[in-house]
Amino acid sequence: MSEHPSSAGPATSGRFRFDERLSVPFWWYLFGLGIAVLLGAEIHMGYPGVRSWIGYVVLIPLALLVVWRLGAARVQVTDTELVVGDERLSRTDVGRVQIVPKDRKQQALGPELDPVAHVVHRSWIPAVVRIEVTDPQSPVPYWIVSSRRPEELVAALDRIPDH
Repeated sequence: MSEHPSSAGPATSGRFRFDERLSVPFWWYLFGLGIAVLLGAEIHMGYPGVRSWIGYVVLIPLALLVVWRLGAARVQVTDTELVVGDERLSRTDVGRVQIVPKDRKQQALGPELDPVAHVVHRSWIPAVVRIEVTDPQSPVPYWIVSSRRPEELVAALDRIPDH
């Protein structure tokens, strides 16, 4: 099976024109910590001695790691490519780029969504950007990417590289 062109190796394509981490709100860490402490307390009540602390030692770091991983995806635009998470798209293969506002997001991610589209959606981020893929070799017709700064992302993709 051949490798998808957008999953090629690491980029050495210059400085970032746009860089955004799709991080979770801070209070999610507090919520995750609270859930881990409650579950740890359940374990604590059931075991005597040192074993009673195992729940806290395991669950607190695990909960914080899960919340951190939820917000670890990045959206980056360099002079030559768009990088979303682990996927890459050459800027020469970027067609029309449009912001999907909050009130149209459900429609765009539901009935209008092509099943083979590349989607990096984070529900806690209000807007998404739809990026058309013009590469005839790509099976993916477009990408849908969450962004807190969709206007800046569109502007970064529309700029012509300075080369």
